[in-house]
Amino acid sequence: MAQDAATPEAKAFDGSAKRSQLWLTSGFATYHFQSDQDLNGRNPGLGVEYRLSEDSALTAGRFFNSDRQHSKYAGMYYQPLSYMGVRFGAVFGGFDGYPKMRDGGWFFAAIPTATFEYQRVGVNVAVVPTYKDRLHGGISVQLKLKLFE
Repeated sequence: MAQDAATPEAKAFDGSAKRSQLWLTSGFATYHFQSDQDLNGRNPGLGVEYRLSEDSALTAGRFFNSDRQHSKYAGMYYQPLSYMGVRFGAVFGGFDGYPKMRDGGWFFAAIPTATFEYQRVGVNVAVVPTYKDRLHGGISVQLKLKLFE
């Protein structure tokens, strides 16, 4: 049912316009800040992203990380800022599979992100901070394809 001008747009829990979209996400291509180390910049994988609203989305997936280990992740994007069609914020969630971080177990991270979506395709860009000698920082790019709305 289409909404007319008198009907207010549905709001999500975060106050932004409600959405219901499912995206298929790729792994990552990563440029590492520590380029002198033998880190894996090709991080193939597969995931899903469920957009709840203009500002928020749930995400989960699996990829081959910079330490050449398999990692899983689950989290939530919150991107309340927007400029020229690009959303800015962070993804908050749990990650595993990094041998020097909690012996490969799960840990929490907050990672600054930018997202651009156009019709059925999109890209997430994350600036991953370096954390001591445990996690290697870099800029990661993830492609995505909208499955349905």
